[in-house]
Amino acid sequence: MRADLRQDLPRLMAVMVSAFEPTWGEAWTKRQVEDSLLTSLCRYFLISPRGLPVAPDEQAAGFTLSRSIAGETELLLLAVDPQFRRQGLGALLVQQLIEETRDQAGTRIFLEMRKGNPAEHLYRNLGFVPVGERPNYYKTTSGERIDAVTFALPI
Repeated sequence: MRADLRQDLPRLMAVMVSAFEPTWGEAWTKRQVEDSLLTSLCRYFLISPRGLPVAPDEQAAGFTLSRSIAGETELLLLAVDPQFRRQGLGALLVQQLIEETRDQAGTRIFLEMRKGNPAEHLYRNLGFVPVGERPNYYKTTSGERIDAVTFALPI
């Protein structure tokens, strides 16, 4: 494991645990995050409560986890610790991903989320539009099935 990831993974996972409501089953395990970052296609970005890249030994307030291939980026996870929500950190994280994708000559960013996710408002405000739907894709801990909606943002 890379030294920066060894330091960052506990901070990323702390945000993951606090940000994702267990009912929806959206949080990833530590192993899933580690495995995704073994490839050069995936990357993460941690943000501090001040809205800046997280410094060594500083608490992370949020993160993105994404992967890029053939000019397209997929936002796999976006999370902001509930104590730091409503401060624009989610928008800063997505804007950072947009700029990074643009800098790498990317053409589109995709994301998928459960229908009814309150983050939809954020994504739409940043220019994402729905491009597809997967009926009954997600399963809650109670067994309820929820549709997935795919959004895209042309760069």
